[in-house]
Amino acid sequence: MDKNLQGIEYLQQGKIEEALKLFTERIEEAPEDPTAYINFAHVLTTVGELERAERFYKKAVEVAPDAGAAHYALGTFYYDQQNLEEACESFDQSVKAGLEESDAFFMLGITLMQMDQPLRALPYLQRAVELKEDDTEARFQFGLALAKVQAYDEAIAQLERVIKEDPEHADAYYNLGVAYAGHREDAEKAMEMFDQALNVQPDHMLAGYGKQMIEKQKETD
Repeated sequence: MDKNLQGIEYLQQGKIEEALKLFTERIEEAPEDPTAYINFAHVLTTVGELERAERFYKKAVEVAPDAGAAHYALGTFYYDQQNLEEACESFDQSVKAGLEESDAFFMLGITLMQMDQPLRALPYLQRAVELKEDDTEARFQFGLALAKVQAYDEAIAQLERVIKEDPEHADAYYNLGVAYAGHREDAEKAMEMFDQALNVQPDHMLAGYGKQMIEKQKETD
């Protein structure tokens, strides 16, 4: 069996030392192959050796600068550490290197959303959905981005599809409630969405607050 694959099996079994040994051997055999560096870094991350892990992720990029997977792995590492600027740069490089996978576009988009840049995030989240239409979470984030740039009708269409695909998505119901209340001024539909959010997640504070606001508005009308 390929040493990378065998090493991954060992890692999944909790055999850390055996996994590191195989990845080390693979690096020595093929120092230009980024995969073993990435896998070695994964193990180091698992055991909390983050500084060493970062060095190995960077080494993967260094030996294979055109490998989108290497940039993606480094980006994921930075994202997990909440180093959003570095994560954004690495995910961007992964896409530029030709990593035409939904996850790469999604992670770039979601990182930009966390950096409060929904307009920049939009095309990446849209592409993530195009590449993987059944990715409900990507569609939800795409809907949020549309709402944040005030493309409300398009946002509602995406969020409606989210709750159709995942009837337990409380946050989608909540955001639909906000859109119906604010954009379409449809208090009845908004209340329905807030109620649905609370049915799924009774402690959804924002949905509860939204419902209270509509009830207060009705009392003053």
